[in-house]
Amino acid sequence: MPKLEELEQDIAELRALEASAQRTRVQQIMSIEVRKLETELIRERERQAAAAAPGAEAKLSTSQQSRNTPFITKITNYAWDQSDKFVKLYVTLPGVHELPAESIKSAFGTRRLELEVNGLAGRNHHLLITNLMNDIAPDSSYHKVKTDMVAVFLRKTSTDKWSDISGLDKKAKEPKVPKTEMDGGDPGSSLMNMMKQLYDEGDDEMKRTIAKAWTEAREKQQENGDGGL
Repeated sequence: MPKLEELEQDIAELRALEASAQRTRVQQIMSIEVRKLETELIRERERQAAAAAPGAEAKLSTSQQSRNTPFITKITNYAWDQSDKFVKLYVTLPGVHELPAESIKSAFGTRRLELEVNGLAGRNHHLLITNLMNDIAPDSSYHKVKTDMVAVFLRKTSTDKWSDISGLDKKAKEPKVPKTEMDGGDPGSSLMNMMKQLYDEGDDEMKRTIAKAWTEAREKQQENGDGGL
């Protein structure tokens, strides 16, 4: 079997495995391998084109093919809102409404979204989210092309409100909770450990406040004859 055909079949099979994978890490690994094979496929096409045309004609063909290979641009900016039924993402891409319908593709999993916009101003645009905030209904999710924009509709499986698009976004926004060691140990010691952590991680004002509290507590214990902290 010719190498180009093998690579194309390998890419198709990896994409199928990526779409059926449930675990985020597995999906990410599959996506990386697909990109590697796509790069190898491009290089093999260039090599075969160069071998098929001798001399200057071959160099010209390879150069033209390289220039015609679109760059892949990762989509990181989008707006979103929600209703009881859908979470909606709005991806602004000037001129996207002028592309053929087949140039815009979307795919969905239970907690996964992928959007591809190919051939827009010489670039392929790609959005991939593999850890959506909540479950969605893949078969009822879809995209719609508007003027200079692609709207993606994620069908909710419940009417719960989403605080973020992805679970990672929510985790990043959660306040850092000081660690405690309460596993059957001394609650007073655990409290001191927590205060020490707050002191180490706090700003100057926080440090002054905690230092003052420690000093006052120590003085009070000495007055009561406890001998200090």
